[in-house]
Amino acid sequence: MRIRPPHTSPRSLALVALATTAVLLTTTACDGQAASSSSTTSTLSLAIMGTPNSFAPAQLTEGQQAYVWSSLYDTLLLVDDDGELRPGAAQRWTYSDSGRTLTLALRTGMKFSSGSPVTAAAVKATLDLIRTSGQNQTQLAAVESIDAPDDRTVVLKLRNPDASLLHALTGAGGVIADPQTMRTSGSALNPVSSGPYTLDKGATVNGSVYVLKRRDDYWNKQAYPFPTVKIKVISDRAASVNALKAGEINAGSVEVQQLSSLKAAGFTTKRIEATSVATLLLFDRKGDVLKPLGDLRVRKAINMAFDREKMVRLFLKGSGKATEQLYHPLDEGHDPALDHTYSHDPAGAKKLLAEAGYADGFSVSMPSLYFTKPFEPTISQSLADIGIKVTWDPVPAQQTISALATRKYPMALVIDGLDPVPVQTRDYFSPNGYRNVFASSDPRLTRLLLKANGETDASKAAEVYKQIDAFTVNNAWTAPVFYIGVHWVTKKGIVFRGDGSSTQNSLRQFGLADQAGG
Repeated sequence: MRIRPPHTSPRSLALVALATTAVLLTTTACDGQAASSSSTTSTLSLAIMGTPNSFAPAQLTEGQQAYVWSSLYDTLLLVDDDGELRPGAAQRWTYSDSGRTLTLALRTGMKFSSGSPVTAAAVKATLDLIRTSGQNQTQLAAVESIDAPDDRTVVLKLRNPDASLLHALTGAGGVIADPQTMRTSGSALNPVSSGPYTLDKGATVNGSVYVLKRRDDYWNKQAYPFPTVKIKVISDRAASVNALKAGEINAGSVEVQQLSSLKAAGFTTKRIEATSVATLLLFDRKGDVLKPLGDLRVRKAINMAFDREKMVRLFLKGSGKATEQLYHPLDEGHDPALDHTYSHDPAGAKKLLAEAGYADGFSVSMPSLYFTKPFEPTISQSLADIGIKVTWDPVPAQQTISALATRKYPMALVIDGLDPVPVQTRDYFSPNGYRNVFASSDPRLTRLLLKANGETDASKAAEVYKQIDAFTVNNAWTAPVFYIGVHWVTKKGIVFRGDGSSTQNSLRQFGLADQAGG
């Protein structure tokens, strides 16, 4: 039995915290390229909007905070520029026993920042800590036991096949910490880990600026061309732009309105079309709390209520894209044809409501969260146009998690960072997914989920995910509205190499202009 999380995904929490602006400033990452040792650029300076909550391995939060901790920690696997899984601390991985046993072969010669060797026992200890405590337990929920038969081999025994597991091992679910110190209080501020950088304790001010120094003995040093990295916490977007212009930082994500002035100042810009997705989640698909939602015609009508293209122009001003599906637009599981399923048709929506027995419409309460406020008037009007009256219940920021995790609300507007398709499938559509609050299921979908989790061939898996995508769109399990993108700007000599295919936040996405592939 998989553990049902009592809270929202750490990644989503970190991302929705940024959504009070018109553009949700989530980011993407790419795999490292070979660095040029002749470059004179020695320091990368960038800003993040939120302070890392902790560097303890079981408390890591996804989102922009990962720029710091993913530089301190190795992960067992990596994700490259194309969103493909690649070897990390684990040089090879193989599945057996019908996908219920995952064997990882570790690299030789890896060391912690203390100088002690990285062993399979250390990997086992860290994974056991993560799966039994802290906020990332659900990432490893399918793991039943972990063995370390020798210093270089780690064996994960699974309760059931889980296609999202390998992706978990590229992030907070796959970090490696020193077993001797990972449970101590010091790990929260300065962990002993095996990543490419260590914290410069003298120059770091917790909550304000984190200064990272590259390790000369790191096994993948060539993927990190900057000997020094300064990451500043700047929560105000105008302040970040001013910091860029003043030379205090040399890379950052900005709103579209700032691009022209930054281009004029000599910065290079790069647009990433989709890093997160705004969705009206229709939790109560059986109509247990709000009877109308149990009728497919009602859910389809809700999808037809939104003028998605207009909302993109109104809210995003060029930093996004309309969508009728949740999956990442650059993932093979995404089907562009599905974005023509529901046209904006209030009259047609009213007709469907009437056929379902709701000619006079109905009322619904939804949580008013700190990141939904800019969108609420438009959402309310769109639904009112087809006869659905929305009442927004104010929810204090500290109660956001509980408001979304309980069955109090049959519908809710959310903004989540995009994840690999296996992860999004688990979170939104599996009975235990944290975004499937009412544990909805369907026999056909259940068969597709089992097939996807057990499929090891990538091309065959992509076809299964397309079938899942089609099922959830055609059955109106959700009402996605638009993807939110981001614009990266970098100073001369520095490049942002990602194209949005990867959803990881890592310093590997930044390179030097004279690098191969830069």
